[in-house]
Amino acid sequence: MRTFSRWLVLATALSGAAAHADDNDLSIARFGVDRRGSTPVITGTEFAEASADFRAFARTFGAVMSSANLMPPRTTGHSGYAFNAELSVVSLPNSVALPTERAQPGSVLVPSLHVRKGLPFSLELGGRVGWVEKSSMVTATGELKWAVNEGFTYLPDVGLRLHVTKLFGAHDLDLTTTGLDIGVGKQFPLGGMVTLTPYGGLDLNFVSATTRTLDFDPTRTVADTQGNDSRDALINTASYTRVSAGDNLTPRFYAGARFIGGALQLGAEVSITSLGSFDQTGATSRDLPSVFAFNTTLGLDF
Repeated sequence: MRTFSRWLVLATALSGAAAHADDNDLSIARFGVDRRGSTPVITGTEFAEASADFRAFARTFGAVMSSANLMPPRTTGHSGYAFNAELSVVSLPNSVALPTERAQPGSVLVPSLHVRKGLPFSLELGGRVGWVEKSSMVTATGELKWAVNEGFTYLPDVGLRLHVTKLFGAHDLDLTTTGLDIGVGKQFPLGGMVTLTPYGGLDLNFVSATTRTLDFDPTRTVADTQGNDSRDALINTASYTRVSAGDNLTPRFYAGARFIGGALQLGAEVSITSLGSFDQTGATSRDLPSVFAFNTTLGLDF
C-alpha cells in the first residue's frame, strides 16, 4: 500500500509535465522550485515564502476569474432571457508572480458566453463559461440574482447577486471564488424600444485555493524512485498552505452602462479589484496591488 501511494504521488507530480502546455498555462510548483537554488529541500522560511507567493497568486487569479458583471441590477423579467458574448481584458500586476509556462503577460483576455433566465419574484438565474487565452483553462460561473427594487419611475433599481466561479484545466490546482454583489442602476428610455442603463456596484469576492502534492525537484525521473529508492518519491514534495475563503476577501468596484435597441444589447464596464494585504511571515505584512479590468458585451435580450 505504501509503495502504491508513493507511485501515485510521483505520477501526479510528473503527469503535468508530460502534457503539452500553452503560454498561459500554470506550473504551480514553480513558487517552490524557484527558491530551491542549490538546496534540494523546501523547508521552514523558504516554504512559508513559497506559500505566501501562492496566496498572492490565488487572490490575483481569482480577480481575473471574476472580473466581470456586465449586467445592471434589473432582471430580464420572469419570462425573459438573454444570451451574450463577452470579452474581459484584465491587467496583471508585475509585482505578483504568476507561474505561467512562458513570460508573464502584462494582461490577459478572457472571452466568455453568458446566459441569463428570468424567474418569478424578481429572481434571475445565470451561467457564464469563459476561456483564459493561450491556455487550456476555462472558468465556469453560476449566479442567482434578486432585484430588491426594479422598474419604479423615480427610484433606482437595486439588486443582490450570489455567484460562484471555479477554474478548470489547471494542473494540481483547485481555485474557487464566491461572492455577493450589490448593484445599483437606473434604466432611461431613449425612445421606442431603446434604453440606456448606467449602473455600478460593489462585489465582495472570497477566494479559496488548494494544491495537490507538488514535486519541487524538477530533475527527478521515474528511474530515481525505482527499487530500493522508492521512498525518494516523497522527498521534496508538499502542498502549499491552504488559501481559505474566509481569510481572503477581495472587494471589486465596478461601473458600466448597457444599451438595448429592440433585442440587441451592447454594454461596457470597468472594474478595479482590491487585493488587500496579508501577513506573510511573522509580523511581516504583504501589500498587493489592485487588478484593473475592462469588459464588453454583445448579445440578445428577449
